[in-house]
Amino acid sequence: MCKQRLENYSRPVNFTMTTKPKIIVLDDDPTGSQTVHSCLLLMRWDVDTLRLGLQDDSPIFFVLTNTRSLPPETAASVTKEVCHNLKLAIEAEGTQDFLIVSRSDSTLRGHYPIETDVIASELGPFDAHFIVPAFFEGGRITSESVHYLMINGVPTPVHETEFARDSVFAYSYSYLPKYVEEKTQGRINAESVERFLLADIRAGSLDRLLKLNDNQCAVVDAETQADLNRFAQDVLAAASLGKRFLFRSAASILTALAALPPQPIAPENMAQYVRGGKPGVVMVGSHVQKTTQQLGVLLQTDGTVGIEVDVAQLVDETVNQYATILADITESVHEAFNAGKTPVVYTSRVELSFADAKTRLLFGVKVSGLLMDIVQALPTNIGFLISKGGITSNDVLSTGLALTSARLLGQILAGCSMVITPSNHPQYPNLPVVLFPGNVGDADALATIYNRLSKNTD
Repeated sequence: MCKQRLENYSRPVNFTMTTKPKIIVLDDDPTGSQTVHSCLLLMRWDVDTLRLGLQDDSPIFFVLTNTRSLPPETAASVTKEVCHNLKLAIEAEGTQDFLIVSRSDSTLRGHYPIETDVIASELGPFDAHFIVPAFFEGGRITSESVHYLMINGVPTPVHETEFARDSVFAYSYSYLPKYVEEKTQGRINAESVERFLLADIRAGSLDRLLKLNDNQCAVVDAETQADLNRFAQDVLAAASLGKRFLFRSAASILTALAALPPQPIAPENMAQYVRGGKPGVVMVGSHVQKTTQQLGVLLQTDGTVGIEVDVAQLVDETVNQYATILADITESVHEAFNAGKTPVVYTSRVELSFADAKTRLLFGVKVSGLLMDIVQALPTNIGFLISKGGITSNDVLSTGLALTSARLLGQILAGCSMVITPSNHPQYPNLPVVLFPGNVGDADALATIYNRLSKNTD
């Protein structure tokens, strides 16, 4: 059954490295695959679907939990369910060697330590868990255990950025040991955190890795991909000697651990996946400043039509009002598409205020529900779909397109993945879908992707 399902996707690259452990990534939104290619993204985590990932030829696969959009207790419950089923799948497949990665945001937002605690309880014991937030394609580096975001070429401590003021995942420190202490409410003292500095990593860390035990928390520096490549070599060597490690990371360590060959189709040539030379649709849910800037550039690009979703209307809307909002937007989308344009559906850019983080998350679910109803009502012959925002992208795959799994084609732009739906999808077979994180790329990035996919359209 699994073999037959795999044949519905573009063929993956042939992988010959059979001695390396399978890398299993629990991703709190679908953008963690933004540095790899030719692997499976799983939107479900029943045992049979997880076995599909374990059987796949690629050395890595992703389970898209979408926990960043959930309240803490729900995120813990989902993570526990995934781990329970993963244990059964691993046992059924007889998988001996594997690494677990809890992939989250490179700007330190997410349910830490909730998710790593659950993973350790369900799949442990581990000798250490590593905090590795570096993501070079997005301009995130770590030096002297301080995590930075490159802004106009200037390394800025992340606690000084808008991301540290997130209404759900706010934090006070860029110095990772203090970040860990804050997030664990003092359970892990900053002084007890192991620090793998650049000099340590570049000189080799195997001896230190072999001495770690009892789920020791460690934070990892990295300024270049070569730093993580070296660290990954030592990690894999330690794992081959019996050490068990857990990662809480951004995407760049996955590049190092998987060590994939170059992706088969160059980013600038991915228009070949566009269906029938047709225009596409862009869905924009992310509200961070970078997304708003990119959206502004896109809306000035020839061939696009902006369609705003006024989310304030959803605060107290009735069933009839919701139906009217959905019908109006859907009609506008079809009109634009039938006119040979690419409709850009975007949520209003004003950030609303809420009584607490839980209320904010629940409202986000309501907004996403409307966006997914729009996705399900898109013209069936669209050429491509671009999803902007991590949570929005997850919901597009799992709810809007109702996928169980999808094959990752590769990156259409640094940090921006493109997947393809299976050929037997009832509405949108072989549809290329771009997963574009909210906080990645320069001002022109969204327009660049649109232009790459539109260069051969009608």
